[in-house]
Amino acid sequence: MRQAIHIFKREFNSYFLSPIAYIVISIFLLVTGWFFFSTFFINNQAGMRNFFNLLPYIFSFVVPAITMRLFSEELNVGTYEILVTMPVTSVDVILGKFMAAVIFIGVMLAPTLAYPAFISMLGDLDWGPVLGGYIGALLLGAAYSAIGVFASSLTRNQIIAFIIGVVLCFGLTLIDQILFFLPSLIVGFFQYISADYHFQNISKGLIDSRDILYFLSVSFAGLYGSDLVMQGKK
Repeated sequence: MRQAIHIFKREFNSYFLSPIAYIVISIFLLVTGWFFFSTFFINNQAGMRNFFNLLPYIFSFVVPAITMRLFSEELNVGTYEILVTMPVTSVDVILGKFMAAVIFIGVMLAPTLAYPAFISMLGDLDWGPVLGGYIGALLLGAAYSAIGVFASSLTRNQIIAFIIGVVLCFGLTLIDQILFFLPSLIVGFFQYISADYHFQNISKGLIDSRDILYFLSVSFAGLYGSDLVMQGKK
């Protein structure tokens, strides 16, 4: 883990050495802020429900933008070949990059804590669903980060990595919305593989081991797939 932590520090610091991180955070806060305050003032609803309802869709685009460069950039400029000659394993590299993306998502979410704080100053706020929502947001961000790392490992082109990541993440988010088109025999299966279904459960303040296991499984699958791809390239 020492090497993974070293790679994590390098990757996390590199986010803030380029304007991409500030652009992504700014867009995320503008979009979430717009939906939050428009709901609050226009619809006169003091709550975090709409914020958490929209978060999986926003993450489907934002997280691939965060992860698209992690492997694609190194494969494109040739620095990955130098990296693998060092005393590190592909698992160290993947874990380090994955942790950097997850912590970056945590930093991106931190300013949104002002939303529930703002609501609590105006009236009573049930902090249980809010806490569950942020726990679910981190788990969702971790799962989508693993998918994004996998997408980035597939290609040298960051745009292609972004598109692959968006398709995979948005697909997992959207499955829950098309269940009524599916035969009843397979509805349960497709509902279970829906990221939005599990996230909404947690965001209600219901911490179920099945939902946590789902996000951990998706994260593991994405990282394991990345390892297989990078072992093939090596």
